[in-house]
Amino acid sequence: MVTRIKRLIKVVFGFTILAAGVAMLVLPGPGWLVIAVALAILAGEYVWARNLLNKLKEAGSLINEKVNPMKRRSDAS
Repeated sequence: MVTRIKRLIKVVFGFTILAAGVAMLVLPGPGWLVIAVALAILAGEYVWARNLLNKLKEAGSLINEKVNPMKRRSDAS
């Protein structure tokens, strides 16, 4: 019973944070960061959240490589 309550709290908290992150995409605030945190919370319960979090991480890595191309090259040497 306690496990089910903890799971319910985790899911409700995760979806609440996710909704706040989506709202922050159009309002002031770190929307993508909050969405990533919410997906990390929900990834423990849902496969779709884990998959979205992995895609978000990949997109972040690609953006980082575009923004900092010299850093990647200097690390390789």
